[in-house]
Amino acid sequence: MPVLNEEGYLEHAVRSVLGQEVDGPVEVILALGPSSDRTDEIARRLAAADPRIRLIANPAADIPIGLNLAIRAAIHPTIVRVDAHSELEPGYTTRGLATLARVRAANVGGVMRADGRTPFQRAVARAYNSPVGLGGGAYHSGATEGPAESAYLGVMRRGVLDEVGMFDESIRRGEDWELNLRIRRAGYRVWFDPGLSVTYWPRERWSRLARQFRSTGTWRGELVRRYGRRNSLRFFAPPALAVVAVLAVVVGALQAFGVLSGVAGLAASVVYLPLIAYVALLVAYALTPGAGPGARERLWTLVVLPTMHLAWGAGFLLGAARGARENVDTSRLDRNTPLP
Repeated sequence: MPVLNEEGYLEHAVRSVLGQEVDGPVEVILALGPSSDRTDEIARRLAAADPRIRLIANPAADIPIGLNLAIRAAIHPTIVRVDAHSELEPGYTTRGLATLARVRAANVGGVMRADGRTPFQRAVARAYNSPVGLGGGAYHSGATEGPAESAYLGVMRRGVLDEVGMFDESIRRGEDWELNLRIRRAGYRVWFDPGLSVTYWPRERWSRLARQFRSTGTWRGELVRRYGRRNSLRFFAPPALAVVAVLAVVVGALQAFGVLSGVAGLAASVVYLPLIAYVALLVAYALTPGAGPGARERLWTLVVLPTMHLAWGAGFLLGAARGARENVDTSRLDRNTPLP
């Protein structure tokens, strides 16, 4: 479990792991980044209370580096990746191990079931759980069991990880997708089991959500540069929306200043149609049942969805144009925290 600034979530995440009933020895390895809150204090307290918990330092803070450090420190043949912002459902590990053996896979993942504690976070969670929000990936929408492009978190064979070179430490976001690509290229199975479920807690504030999705989009753009058509077509929808939004602003300005008028102005107005359709979709989605117990979640949905789509799309265009370079996801860092 890579950990950074998770004082509000770490203990729940670790408890959900320790509560797994596994027929065999278990260790919990926390790769601690340079947190600026009480995360390290909580981790030390948990480790002092349970000898199964081991702490290792991840001074670079990057997720793939922390994962590799933890995997190298592990002593068992199966690796279960856990996010400090998540909680494993009861029986998750036992089922994951059983599925791994049953289908002879190298990596097995399940469903990310986002949840929230505040109206904003619940609106983000609803977007995560819907094809309207994140494009309908299997582990978001809960498709049927079978071979998969990637796996959320994952129950993995250590031997396969050693063979393919573990996580690529040059990739700060999307490292799981890239790892699973190499696993499949090596001839092994990546498997989706909808019976596996993990509760995920999204970002709690708008600014952090926007920073997270901008960074994620930037790294997806980098992965497109590296792997081209191996990326799913659904990854290109947010950047297309961002391009249309920019064109609409430009056309609107030209029309307002009279540069575009008459037939030319009317023809240029066609750029508004996709945005009108998009806004109609947002409104319809916000008004459908399931938006939450009150109106606040519905209103936040109208903010959350375009934030996710446009931030991701803008980041994608930047990453595809010049690469991700040293882009860092700062959504779990305080503004005053220096970057590692």
